[in-house]
Amino acid sequence: MNVSLKLKDFTKIAPIVQQLSDGDITDEQSISYTLADIDAAKTKAVEDAYRRARASAEAVARAGGRTLGELSYASVDTFENIRPMPMQPMARMSAMAQAAPAPTEQFSPQTTSVTAHVNAMFTLK
Repeated sequence: MNVSLKLKDFTKIAPIVQQLSDGDITDEQSISYTLADIDAAKTKAVEDAYRRARASAEAVARAGGRTLGELSYASVDTFENIRPMPMQPMARMSAMAQAAPAPTEQFSPQTTSVTAHVNAMFTLK
């Protein structure tokens, strides 16, 4: 069983996880998560990658005694690093119900990474 949640307030995950752990499900479960506004994160990653590409191109132009001209071509790839949070198998959790920690105790803050790779071609003056 896989569960995908789209929460704006991560603190609300505790009752959801508690309900999952209370269920009579014997298969392993995992919870995955994503950013609420993934498009904004991708846009920022692309902007940052473009600034780095332009700065590198300006350094190359200066080293060659030229100045950087206009952007003539660009390609963009974005990547998301979203890791599912594995949960203990429910059968094992129900067998250890009295001694087991609360379902949310196994969570720790994590970061979802969105990166971009920009290939940019500029003219030289």
